[in-house]
Amino acid sequence: MSREYPIIAVTGSSGAGTTTVKDAFARMFHREQIAAAFVHGDSFHRYSRAEMKRILLEEPERKRSISHFAVEANLLDELETLFSSYAETGSGTYRHYIHAEDKEMVEQGYQVGTFTPWEDLPEGTDLLFYEGLHGGLVTEAHDLAQYSDLLIGIAPTINLEWIQKIDRDTKLRGYSQEAVVDSIHSRMSDYIQYIVPQFSRTHINFQRVPTVDTSNPFIVQDVPSSDESMVVIRFKDKASVDFPYLLAMIKDSFVTRPDTLVVPGAKMGLAMELILTPRILELLENRRFR
Repeated sequence: MSREYPIIAVTGSSGAGTTTVKDAFARMFHREQIAAAFVHGDSFHRYSRAEMKRILLEEPERKRSISHFAVEANLLDELETLFSSYAETGSGTYRHYIHAEDKEMVEQGYQVGTFTPWEDLPEGTDLLFYEGLHGGLVTEAHDLAQYSDLLIGIAPTINLEWIQKIDRDTKLRGYSQEAVVDSIHSRMSDYIQYIVPQFSRTHINFQRVPTVDTSNPFIVQDVPSSDESMVVIRFKDKASVDFPYLLAMIKDSFVTRPDTLVVPGAKMGLAMELILTPRILELLENRRFR
């Protein structure tokens, strides 16, 4: 765990809502004048979109062993090197993966589903912010969780996660619903093996729970709105949480267990700011300067 060069990692499945959380952090960083180096986990995929399609066409038997959740489909050595380097020196090497929604980069001529060249992180940043699939991953060969000073899990209920992924990938990324459902099905084993265990290592989990019927996530339906959900927030260190303060500040919130706060879905942003801003400022105040 770094003190001089803090690392914040937000981990969660594709479609879980980690990008929305990243945007909330960006607003916090802007308000508090914190210079953050942003790193997206997709940038450490091993294969471009075209390469993945080619592999699946030429080697269909690999379909269930090459999902982006799997260790084999990612450059985890490079990601761990980045975490280690930043924790020690405040520097490191990264790149970008181009999504369809990355309008500025597409306008610059980058092709969707490809990577930018590797480059150095910006100099003089206050912290590293990672958002992706593997921020809390621990395997025999890798321990990415050890580098995070603040590890946050985003884990909506599984049906809601699938609904959000189907909605995003069909509307923003041009996939058919059948292709997205097939992707969900083919990588389920990797989800259970590599993604789920990470939520037991996080410092805080945010889990959105719909209050409307999502029994069959594979039929065409709208994503439940914030007003149609609650957010379950679990703290690893409950002793560090001022529950009376949070209950007073967040209307209609309540405690279900000594380590668990529940807030209305529409208040998730407020809850994140109240909970996370002091922790981030504390990380920065406790940095060691050589």
